[in-house]
Amino acid sequence: MLLSNAISLIKLLFVKDKELYLFIHRVTGYYPRDIKPYQLAMIHRSKPLKLADGRWANNERLEFLGDAVLDNVVADFLYDTFPGKHEGFLTSTRAKIVQRESLNRIGNILHLDRHVHALTHSSSHNSYICGNALEALVGAVYLDQGYKRCRRFIINRLIKKHFDLNDLVKTDQNFKSRLIEWTQKYRVTIEYELVDSYCDADKNPVFRTAVILGGIYASDGVGYSKKESHQNASKTALERLQHDPQFCEQVLSTATIE
Repeated sequence: MLLSNAISLIKLLFVKDKELYLFIHRVTGYYPRDIKPYQLAMIHRSKPLKLADGRWANNERLEFLGDAVLDNVVADFLYDTFPGKHEGFLTSTRAKIVQRESLNRIGNILHLDRHVHALTHSSSHNSYICGNALEALVGAVYLDQGYKRCRRFIINRLIKKHFDLNDLVKTDQNFKSRLIEWTQKYRVTIEYELVDSYCDADKNPVFRTAVILGGIYASDGVGYSKKESHQNASKTALERLQHDPQFCEQVLSTATIE
């Protein structure tokens, strides 16, 4: 370990982006082996980087990768932490950890905004820049350090440090998870269908998703990510189930009987 740290410190003398290098070590606990993935993780698509071959690059691919790794690690962690808990509980708890609001909160605490290269124009989508960058950072750690180290980073530096699991399981603000649990309880099928996608005035992608319960249209929702549109559509569907008895009965009539 001492030899590894010494080698890393020697590398630091020659690395161009020393500030980012030290920041990554402070946040993850690891010295970067290759600084390039971390540099790319800090490039928001609103201000892409032009590569030597003329292509433009941003952190969206790393964000995609980090999102998948996060889902996997959090699911594994919760499975071990809560033995005997049912699938609905695990799904709901995982969703609370990986939801955009939670990741953005952590990203702000870590001051990712000081390192992310993005346009500063006003946009509701930009409120999630730190959360998106955090997912991209997870993707960079995975590529640079491997799965085991990335897993330790997620569990020790993100989950255990920034979440109180006891409080987390007492609250339920994840509308999609609540709706899924409702459909499981009453044996009703649920589908999410992307019905439209477009760009807003700031050229941010916008998604509209519909919720189908038992083959019946329930509601739709709009968001700056598919996840956000799912949440908004689910919230409206839950409200409709609660306040529209006729609609609720119609959906329940489609329930499967085993």
